[in-house]
Amino acid sequence: MAAPQQPATSSLRLLEEALGMGLTSSGDSADAEAAEGAYYLEQVTITETSEDDYEYEEIPDDNFSIPEGEEDLARAVQIVQEQTTDTQILEQETVLPSRHAVPEVIEDFLCNFLIKMGMTRTLGCFQSEWYELVQKGVTELRPAQSVPDVYTQIMLLESDNKNLKKDLKHFKHAADKAREDLLKTQKERDFHRMHHKRVIQEKNKLINDLKELKLHYASYEPTIRVLHEKHHALLKEKMLASLERDRAVGKISGLHETLKGIEAGFISHIPEIKVHQTCEKESAPEGPTQKGLRGARAQNKSKTKKKDYTKDSEFPKEMQSNLNLDLNKENLCPPKFDYRLSNIFRLHELPVSCIIMHPCKDTLISCGEDHVWKVVGLPKGNVLLIGYGHTDWLSDCCFHPSGDKLATSSGDTSVKLWDLSTGNCILTFEGHNQAVWSCTWHSCGDFVASASLDTTSKIWDVNSERCRGTLYGHTDSVNSIEFFPFSNTLLTGSADKTLSLWDARTGKCEQSLYGHMHSINDAIFSPTGHMIASCDACGVIKLWDFRKLLPVVSIDVGPSPGNEVNFDSSECFEDQSLHWSPDE
Repeated sequence: MAAPQQPATSSLRLLEEALGMGLTSSGDSADAEAAEGAYYLEQVTITETSEDDYEYEEIPDDNFSIPEGEEDLARAVQIVQEQTTDTQILEQETVLPSRHAVPEVIEDFLCNFLIKMGMTRTLGCFQSEWYELVQKGVTELRPAQSVPDVYTQIMLLESDNKNLKKDLKHFKHAADKAREDLLKTQKERDFHRMHHKRVIQEKNKLINDLKELKLHYASYEPTIRVLHEKHHALLKEKMLASLERDRAVGKISGLHETLKGIEAGFISHIPEIKVHQTCEKESAPEGPTQKGLRGARAQNKSKTKKKDYTKDSEFPKEMQSNLNLDLNKENLCPPKFDYRLSNIFRLHELPVSCIIMHPCKDTLISCGEDHVWKVVGLPKGNVLLIGYGHTDWLSDCCFHPSGDKLATSSGDTSVKLWDLSTGNCILTFEGHNQAVWSCTWHSCGDFVASASLDTTSKIWDVNSERCRGTLYGHTDSVNSIEFFPFSNTLLTGSADKTLSLWDARTGKCEQSLYGHMHSINDAIFSPTGHMIASCDACGVIKLWDFRKLLPVVSIDVGPSPGNEVNFDSSECFEDQSLHWSPDE
């Protein structure tokens, strides 16, 4: 079966013209790429053979029919043009990612098209006639142009479509998760909003309740203020009444003693009086029940108590009069401001902590941190007596009212009593847990009071040699202590910035004075007893009216601390002069 040459040549030309027409529109976009490099067909030598020697293959006509004639060829050209049009539309509508475009030569495109369509015979005729014309030079090779490959674009679009589907699936999953988080956040927001509203309601309710309570308690404030004022007034009246009573009793006792001295004929000299009275109980008839109870109590006391306290001294109810008030003031007052340095005494190896003058003799006692005290004669400054016995520094000392005994306090937590005639220790009181800062004698001479770093004060009985009472109430170190002249009232100054007045008989705090902003180092009564002076660790001195229990004046002499304060007994008693000792 021989194939005619003329139809194949005409069909080839028709294909070339059709493809040329269809590719002119798409070729413009590829001119820039084709201009960069020229593409040429591979030249192949074709041997001349006779048509009779050419062997043709038979193509089975089962599933494919070879188009013959101009109608079939026109139909094929139409299909190609439609595909080209579709490709152009896809290129215009679809925005593809920028990728390297592989140019395809026109003859390769035609060969691929014929191969895909199964037109092998037409392909063979096309190739033989094409290469023959190229060898003869009849057909000129046009510049290689980039032919769009629709199938490659379809593959790219499919891959992009798959990637977009994957992204879409991922975004849907993320959107679902974000939706769940949003719902959860909205629920939490609603819960917290509701809780906030409830808290605001409770707050408003509490505010209203507080306002009502304030209004309710505001009505009680005037009554409470009046009651406080009455309470303070009653306390002051009680304190003043007890002081006046003690003074009156002291004066009466002094008058009785004076009358006794006049009757005995000792008018020229009034001996010193010591009040040692024991309260005798009147004997009254007792019944059998009272006798039995008294016997049981006596047996119980004998079992529980190790010592016999029959030697206990009683706090005197009748005191002798304040002799300082009866002295002639003119004999005591030296010229004012007539003070000058006369001598310097080197007595101790370590700092001096306390110096006191003897009430009757021209001697003084000095205590130091070298564990000893010394009696110094004036005005020469010769050491008359040295007392050894304490194992730590001495903090304070005080004369017995008669002037023949001395009480000393020390950092070894003890209080010692000394006989000034021999310099021997006659009694030691131990009971404090920490250092003892101060000590003082009662006017009757039977009691000694001490103040300690352990926040307590103690009252010691000289006759029974034991502690008669401990004063609790201060919250910090008790730095000073003093008996009110000819009274059972104690004054203490503490590092908790308060002054306290105590009843030595009951051990109760009768009144507290507030006003200092720093630790109180010392406090003392005036000789007349109606004023109190105190100094603190910041150098502030305060004067208090003891009758009204109110501060009178405050003097700031800082910044050095004030360690000791005292009144000048030589000045007018109604206008006492104040002396203080700073820490330099």
